[in-house]
Amino acid sequence: MNNLRSDIFNNSAFEENALRIFRMQSTQNAAYREYVDLLGTDRHAVNSMERIPFLPIGFFKSRVVTTGDVVPETWFESSGTTGQVNSRHYVRDLGTYRQSFVGGFRKFYGDPSEWCIIGLLPSYLERQHSSLVMMVDELIRMSGHPKSGFYLYAFDRLADTLAELEQQGQKTLLIGVTFALLDLAERYKFPLRNTVVMETGGMKGRREELTRAQVHAVLGDAFGLRSVHSEYGMTELLSQAYSQGEGIFYPSDTLRILIRDEDDPFSVRDRGNGIAPGIINVIDLANMDSCSFIATEDAGKLYPDGSFEVTGRVDHSDIRGCSLMVV
Repeated sequence: MNNLRSDIFNNSAFEENALRIFRMQSTQNAAYREYVDLLGTDRHAVNSMERIPFLPIGFFKSRVVTTGDVVPETWFESSGTTGQVNSRHYVRDLGTYRQSFVGGFRKFYGDPSEWCIIGLLPSYLERQHSSLVMMVDELIRMSGHPKSGFYLYAFDRLADTLAELEQQGQKTLLIGVTFALLDLAERYKFPLRNTVVMETGGMKGRREELTRAQVHAVLGDAFGLRSVHSEYGMTELLSQAYSQGEGIFYPSDTLRILIRDEDDPFSVRDRGNGIAPGIINVIDLANMDSCSFIATEDAGKLYPDGSFEVTGRVDHSDIRGCSLMVV
């Protein structure tokens, strides 16, 4: 197990490690084992990522999804909306989560110490057990910049801080939930030349749902941005993907996207055969203590280089607090 925990960060052996984790989780994860058995899956015939069964994401709402005898260090819980049952993701080892999200950040943005990192996540800070808050809090700590930190509803102070950082030419990351970034854009309009604005998605019932293109247009106009960045993550995952514009996401080294047919949830498209639209399946190797193979309710497109788009939600699925909007 300890060797596998370190091996998951070896990007060149992703499929090999995915199959190793499948063999472990399909026998040692009670919820996933039952699902695999109900499908009548021949475990010995699973010899590629496309043949791995993907657990519907709703299991995280109705079952304890853990592999082996897990004594969780903590758990993460989805925000949801009133009347919804929240997902709960039990985490044995927060060190694995830290290594995953720090590695993903460094891959796309470099060392956190190069940045002033500002979190505008009011709805997430108002509750406990948010994986997003933990991630941003750790990146803020690693940044070490005196102006790094969370800004709840202090828009005036945030605007003054951004103006000061711009004047200093300081490279800054402003990561925020969509409705809060739009609130800021309504109150202030000034050019951000040294600041990356990253939205994590989600209106959380605070605003009318907008397309991603509409959100990015509003933020671009308010802050003179040529591109708005996005983060793709969720409570049930310990890895992220990032878009640096145009809505095209690139996964971190512990994450891969596959696409299943909308009409046949057990049919996974072949990789590399042009653009594949359908519903997103996620392989997250960092989820080795829960379930690494998740059938999401996000519609999307997969490109031959492994990048992907999120184009909306499956009909009748819950609106997720951290989900991205319909394109």
